[in-house]
Parts: sequence; structure tokens; C-alpha cells
Amino acid sequence: MLRENVIFSSRNHYQINLISMGEHNVHRTIDQKNRVAFIEHLLDDIKALEIMLKQGLIEDDIIRIGAEQEFCLVNSNWRPAKNAEEILKTINDPHFTTELARYNLEINLDPIELKTDCFSKAENSLNGLLHKAKTVAQSLDTRILLTGILPTIGKRHLELEYMTPNPRYHTLNEILRRYRGTDFELHIRGVDELSIHHQNVLFEACNTSFQMHLQIPPQDFVSSYNWAQAISGPVLGICTNSPLLFGRELWSETRIALFRQSLDIRRASNALKNRRARVSFSNQWASGSVVEIFKNDIALHKIVLSKDITANSLLELKKGKAPKLQALNLHNGTIYRWNRPCYGVGGGKAHVRIENRYIPSGPTTLDEIANFAFWVGLMIGRPAKFDNMPSQMDFKDAKGNFVKAARMGKDSILQWMGKSISVQDLILQELLPIAYTGLEKVNVDKGDINRLLSIIENRTKGITANEWTINNYRFLRKNMKQDDALRVLTKTIHQNQQNGSAVHEWPRISTIPKISKEASLVAHIMSTNLFTVDENDLANLATSIMKWNNIHHVPVESKSGKLSGLLTWTHVKKIQEQEENKNNLIVSEIMVQDIKTVQPRTTIKEAIGIMKKHEIGCLPVIQKQDLVGIITIKDVIAFDHD
Repeated sequence: MLRENVIFSSRNHYQINLISMGEHNVHRTIDQKNRVAFIEHLLDDIKALEIMLKQGLIEDDIIRIGAEQEFCLVNSNWRPAKNAEEILKTINDPHFTTELARYNLEINLDPIELKTDCFSKAENSLNGLLHKAKTVAQSLDTRILLTGILPTIGKRHLELEYMTPNPRYHTLNEILRRYRGTDFELHIRGVDELSIHHQNVLFEACNTSFQMHLQIPPQDFVSSYNWAQAISGPVLGICTNSPLLFGRELWSETRIALFRQSLDIRRASNALKNRRARVSFSNQWASGSVVEIFKNDIALHKIVLSKDITANSLLELKKGKAPKLQALNLHNGTIYRWNRPCYGVGGGKAHVRIENRYIPSGPTTLDEIANFAFWVGLMIGRPAKFDNMPSQMDFKDAKGNFVKAARMGKDSILQWMGKSISVQDLILQELLPIAYTGLEKVNVDKGDINRLLSIIENRTKGITANEWTINNYRFLRKNMKQDDALRVLTKTIHQNQQNGSAVHEWPRISTIPKISKEASLVAHIMSTNLFTVDENDLANLATSIMKWNNIHHVPVESKSGKLSGLLTWTHVKKIQEQEENKNNLIVSEIMVQDIKTVQPRTTIKEAIGIMKKHEIGCLPVIQKQDLVGIITIKDVIAFDHD
């Protein structure tokens, strides 16, 4: 998602307008001289945009659509690959660009006028470009995968060695971390819970999306933007595809929480401050014009990047040229609205558009194009009564619907124009008819309308990608270790994508498939759902917990949460046989203090060697002094017999 912003060009291709992490020559804004010059250009860009709107210099006689496809690269073991740069170089096609992580790439589709067979053209173009990537990837023993969050991503894939080796990515990572002042934090609660600290922005790289663009007449921009906000909840609810992260079941569309928190540079304080996250749905309906949206974002968000700008937008305007508004676009590219307003120049003409950023990648291109047609149809088919959204709907209902849909997907009950309604009923009864009307209005081929919107209808009545994933993951977990289940799930998603059928037609996994065994690391077989005890707990309590749960090894933690010892059943029995006052003992008095540990990246072969050498039955797994798992002799035996 942190990538180049695209604009429509005169050659009917996306021209890369390098912003945010896509900008090569950005400055750190701690340089006051650069900052002052950049802010002057930013203010001039706002003035220039106001003049263009007033004088009718923004294109309003054509509507175009465009899209960006992010996708994952996986190796032969279905884990994140590490060769995006090599694949990109071999592809040698300007439609492709890098992403933040070395296991992601992005495709920028050419813009297409919204009419007749535009969605078939977009679909064919996307499939052709993905086939090109697939062919190159296969030659390098790599596969491509469309999914909102790759199931097999682990904590080790979020270290800096997996960041694309380009200075621009490291620059923004450094800047955002400096502003935050502490580690980034994730706290996401769903069926399971994830609470973790991380030292860089690579958690953002877990997210892959299908971003959709729609050009908007400037005089209708605010009404269109508010309508886009209003429909975000139900549209997201039927498109959810990202329920898993690190094997935990979180939100139906976990990307929404993950992206927001992974780039949150706000610091906690004792004061109740109203500070806007850089990833935002906004807090109110838009008003005025598109300029007011940009002004609010300048007022609410720190300028984190600047660049050298030689062409002044006001002077360019006086010369009769459409200015590129480089400063405004750079700042706008560091603010991640789920519906983002965008400005661009193509063929010498300026235009404005809305970028839909909340739809996940996959699970197939057919599903994505159906999502695209549904959203565009809704946008174009907006009934006149929704021209003034503040008179129809409380903004907090729209925002609440978006969060509900991200959490619960198709099962959400939304607030829609003053009444409670399920996602299914809202789509089937109200939104699909609007989408049909909208696409017919711009003369999209009836065959495409029926083909694509019927996919939305069947998915609404049937199963979403989120539901398919959860149902099959739970089935696999009853019979396999977590790591193997995630690998099988990823492999099955890939196989289904090759078949080309929409997700509502995907079969359920009914048998446990075989999966190749790899030269595994401790991280692949360790247990992460741990029972731990405090070193000051009563020993009787700790041993009772071990008995109740048939556990033979329990890590002991200090007050600071660090590993300080280990309770083993054999050792406990020996101590209890010797001690007369065993009921008064505390854990620290009976625990083993001289403990051997391994790291997630330790090979299983090395771990077995350590166990044999020291005649021990388990090894706590440590990462940066934190306990992250445990590996026992049972885990090793199970692995050897797979």
C-alpha cells in the first residue's frame, strides 16, 4: 500500500507520480530550509487548485476507471519469497513496480474510459500482466498469489532484511519511527487476539489490496465522495478476504486494523487529544469542494516528507499549463484515507478522482473485477436523494458500518438511513439494483453487467473469501500443526486461483492433503500457545496447572515478563520428594535456572543436537529476549514421522 501514486497520462498509460515511499528524492522534514520551501509550494498548490476549480480547468467531460493490483510472491514451500527485485527486473515492464517488502509486487493497469466493454478490457489486461509475472516467477521457482494477507507470513518476515533495498523505503521507515518515538504496537482482538510490538513499518507489508480508481467531475466531487464513504461498509462486508495473521483469527478484514496500527505515529499521553491517525476513514462528511478535503488533511497531519520542487504551480497556471501540484500530491500520498481524493494530469488536462483503498487483493481476478464493477456501478448510479448525504445519514453510522464490516464481514448488521439491516439484505434489496442502474447509465455491456454483478449476488447468498478461509483453516487445524495448516491453506488458495472460478464456487477442503516437508526451522514446529507461570507463584499452583493440562514443561517468567527458568515434571517430582514443606515453596525455588534456549531461526537439526547433548526434553524459543514459543521432544518426534 505504501507505493507510487498513479495518474492518468496522455498516452493512455499510468504515469508514475512518485510520492510517499515511491519518491526517490524526498527530504527528511527535520531540515528546516527544505521544509519551509516545501510548505510554500504546498500552499501555492492549494491556491492553484482553487483557481482551476473556479475557472473550470478540471476535466469533467469524460469518466475513466483504473486499478492497482498488489500481489504476493511465495517460494516452493508456500512461504514469502525474497526475490521481488529479480522478478521485476526480468519482467521489464513499466506496468510493474516494487512494494515495501521483497515478497510483494504491484501492477498499475492502464486507465480505460468507462463504457461498453471496459471491465472485460480491464480483466483481460490484468490477467495478461499476471500471466507475465507468473511465467517469470515460475522460472525462478516462485509462485504469485492474490490474497489480502498471506497466511504464511511470520514475524521473521517482518525484519528489515525483507524490506525492499531502496533508500526511499528506509527513509520513510526512519521518519515515521522518529515521529512515533517508540516501537509500533498492534492490538487486534477477534476470535483470537494479537498484541505485539515491532520496530519498523513492515507490518504494513502484510497487506495486499486491489485499489480502484474512478474519475469524478469536479462539481460533483463532494457528493460522490460522501456517497463513497456511505457505501464503504456494505461493499467491504461482501469483499472481506483477510481473516488470519500469524495463524490467529482476527477480523474478517484484518487489513483494516493492521494497516491503521502499523503506520500510527501518534503517541499516548495523559491528555485527551483528538489526533487523527494517518490511516483514516475521517470523522465527518466532506463539504465545500475537493480543496477543502486537502486543506483538512494539511491541517490535521504532520508533513513527514518534502522534496525539491522547481516548477511553481501558480506560475505554471499563468503559462496556460496544468500544474502537477507536486507538493500536494506528495503530502496526500502520506495520508491513507480508505477513500482517497486524488489529483492528476493527463494529456495536458487536470482531473480529480477517488481511489478506493479498502478492497483486499484476490481471491481471484474474476472476484476483483466483480468488486470493481459493483463499486463503480454504485458510484455512478447514486440516487438523487443521496446527493446530500448529511441530510440522509449520520456520519458516525457510516463510519461504524465500516468498522463493523471489517470486524464481522457479511454477518454485520449495519445502520442504513435510520434502520438496522444486514449486509446481505442491504446488498440484495437496495445496492445491487443501484449498481445495475449505474452501469446501464454509462452503457457498459449488458453481458458484463449481468456476469459480474451476478458474482456479487451469488457471493452474498453463498460464501465470501473470508468465510471460505476460516472454515477450511479450522478443518485443517483439527488435524495438523498450525504451520502445516497455513501452508496447506496457502497452497489450496493458489490451486483454486489457477482454476479461475469465483470464490463462492470454491470447494471445501474435505481431506487432509499431503504437503512436502522442508528443511524446517524451529519456528515451523514450535508451540506458540503457551502456559507460563510467574517465578513468585506458589509451586503447588504451578504443578497443579501442569497436572490439569498434562503439561511436562512450563516456562517461568520474571516480573518484567522475561524468561527466568523452566519447570519440568521430572525435576518437580524430585524436588517434591525431597522437600518436607513443599506446600510453602514458590516456583523460583524449584525451577531449573540453567536453561538452554534456541531462536525461531534455529534449525530443527540443531535443536535436536542440543536436546541430545544436554539430555533435555524441551527448549524454550527466544526472540530478542522475549519468549515466543517452546519446542519439545514430542514436536521433534512428530516432525520426524511426518
